[in-house]
Amino acid sequence: MKALRRQRNLSQEEAARLFGFKDRQTISAIETGERRLSAEELVRAVEIFRVPLDFFTDPFLLVGEGKFSWRQNGVIGRALLGYEEDAGRVIAAFRTLAPQVGREAPLLRCSLGLSKESSYEDASAAGDRFAGEYKLGNVPAARLAEVMERDLGMLVLMVDPIEGVSGAACRLPELDVVLINRREVAGRRHFDLAHELFHILTWDAMPPDHVEDVVPKKRSRVEQLADNFASALLMPSTVLGKVGDWSELAGDELIVRLNAVADELRVTASALRWRLVGLDWIDKDIGRGIAEDRLRNNGRSKPAEEPLLPLFSPTFVEVIGKAVNEGRVAMRRVLHLLGISIDDLADLFAVHSVEAPYEL
Repeated sequence: MKALRRQRNLSQEEAARLFGFKDRQTISAIETGERRLSAEELVRAVEIFRVPLDFFTDPFLLVGEGKFSWRQNGVIGRALLGYEEDAGRVIAAFRTLAPQVGREAPLLRCSLGLSKESSYEDASAAGDRFAGEYKLGNVPAARLAEVMERDLGMLVLMVDPIEGVSGAACRLPELDVVLINRREVAGRRHFDLAHELFHILTWDAMPPDHVEDVVPKKRSRVEQLADNFASALLMPSTVLGKVGDWSELAGDELIVRLNAVADELRVTASALRWRLVGLDWIDKDIGRGIAEDRLRNNGRSKPAEEPLLPLFSPTFVEVIGKAVNEGRVAMRRVLHLLGISIDDLADLFAVHSVEAPYEL
């Protein structure tokens, strides 16, 4: 009700008149959940706002709750909003079904003690520290999604979004979600994941924009802080220091090591270059002088040998399977929600090593 009223630019007084209520307090009580709608009032709401009844009754729908921040390049607004609604249904399904099958949302949320006034060095230090405290090891990218789901209670979903979308962070009152385009090269996927993690962990202190351009003319301070955090998390100074002295390298020797270490860390060679520049381990002019075409796996093309990650995540698929087995959602609705065939769903359970519902 509140989301629709605001969307229609109606005050509570105007909405009360449309419903025939005596004062705006009744609308306020409905919007805060203190008062239920009667069946007749619900039908009236459908007529007033010209929406289907499902808009009010479908639990697999995010309305005025989920706040998204999208990483995209050249996506038209209406197309993005349409995909946001589709993604919201998947997220809402998990939000609804997870507690029903015994997976409760975490009681506490983690956060970073950073603000817009924090320095880029502060953000880098936080990324370094995160990698250490959560024991991400010598290749942080390999375990980051697992740690986000297992230790932080977030939901990380690999998705096939519309063209131009790299990923997104989604904030709900009781759930944090990160969406990642599984068709991006590994280096970009991992950077997007760490970047969106920053937004989740700093959402209250510095909420991100609804839409973020991946290649903007000028990056906002919040996005630059997110980049510094992500870079340090994926390429901790302790790990890079084990490789040897970078300052003595130049020319082909430097490029060869950049490409090799970037492959080991599952990041792009360009990201590694700028991380080393930020650490003052290679000269800024030397870093700028490296031609982009000499750096492999730099986010422009997907290597033929790189496998396509399975959709969604083991956590998500496990919840869906249990919900179907317990009769909390119909198989047909799951197939429609996920936009896949029953054979694809069977493969999804197999690839995530999750026990399939009895119907499969």
